[in-house]
Formats: sequence, C-alpha cells, structure tokens
Amino acid sequence: MHDNPATNRPATAARRFPGRMVAGAGAVLVVALTAACGLTNRNEPAAHADATADRTPGGGAATAEVTQEGADEGAGEGADEGDTPDGRRLTPFDTRYPAIGRLDERLLKAVQQAARDARDDGIEFRVTSGWRSKEHQQRLLDEGIEKYGSAEKARQFVNTPQKSTHVSGKAVDIGPTDADDWLIRNGSDYGLCQVYNNEMWHFELLTRPGGTCPAPLSNAAG
Repeated sequence: MHDNPATNRPATAARRFPGRMVAGAGAVLVVALTAACGLTNRNEPAAHADATADRTPGGGAATAEVTQEGADEGAGEGADEGDTPDGRRLTPFDTRYPAIGRLDERLLKAVQQAARDARDDGIEFRVTSGWRSKEHQQRLLDEGIEKYGSAEKARQFVNTPQKSTHVSGKAVDIGPTDADDWLIRNGSDYGLCQVYNNEMWHFELLTRPGGTCPAPLSNAAG
C-alpha cells in the first residue's frame, strides 16, 4: 500500500505556518465539514474497490490497480464462462474473474506463491486462460477444428469439454514467454509442471512441492 500524501499535509502545514493555521481554522471549519460530507458520498465506490483489493490474496499495489480497473469497467462479456476480457491482463490475484476465482484452490495457491517469488526476479505472471465452462471449451474446440481442418489435428491443442483440465479448474495458462520459462525452471518447487511439449504455457499440479515433474506429453491428445 502506498502512503497517501494527503494524510500528513495538515501536520506539515501547521509546523511551517503555526499562526496562519490557527487564524484560519475557524473560518474554514464549516466549509470543511460540508465538503467532507460530499466527498464521503462520492468516494464510496472507490473505497469499496480498495477494500476488495485488500482482501485479494497476495494483494499489493499492482493487484489493487488491476482490481480497481475491473471494478470500474466490469468483468466483460463472456467472463462468466471463463473467457478473459479483451484488452485486460489478468494476474493470478484477480479472483473476481471466474477464470481465476474458479480455479482449484490448491492450484491457485501454488500459482499465486510462484507469482510472488517470480516478481522478486523481475518476472510478472499473466493468466491467459484458467477455468473454463464446458460451453466455452466446446467453442474453442470448434474453432480449432475450423482452423486445423480436422478434429484429430485440433485435439493436439484443444481438449474436449469432458477431458479438459481447464473445465475442472485444474489447469492454468501463463504468459508471457519469460514467465513460462521461469515457471518451467522453477515450477516443481510449487508442484507446478508443464504438461505438454507443444504448450509451454499450460501448467498443472502434477507433483508435490519440491518434487520431480513427469516428462511432458507430446500434445493435448496424449
């Protein structure tokens, strides 16, 4: 949390201009009280957003900024099905979005801890995809079939709703590339493992913290 510069302003002014502050106190009292009432009403939404940011796991300055932006603009179309809002970069701490908030609790905790430690190395995690509804997963599969020309080829990249670990909330896609590289090298410390050779961004809990990750599968089709 950053210090509010306005918090110490009256005390500082009193030390620098003691006579002026005393003389003007009575004159501004009524105006100050009136303004305070108006500001209280105007600031209620912002105060609620700040409180939400403070309750967010691992909340800090960066987390509060993203949460405030989300509170101002809303989750966006498709967010209830696990889609990530266009133009918004989600972090593992943006749990107000279903894509993050509906992840498996153990997976989310591991990703959040890894994100905190990666930040110390100058690496920022972004969640490009997390939990997905069955409907959203089916749309992705349909788009894959159209793109690759067959269900067999599409299945190398997109699983069916029945088999997808995104639908069960047990998989998360992380970006950008430097974050993926960091997590591939350090993920086993948190139990997080790269699952597919052709998807360096897809991680699941496949070992205990500090354990050894299994060898990645060639693709989503196995």
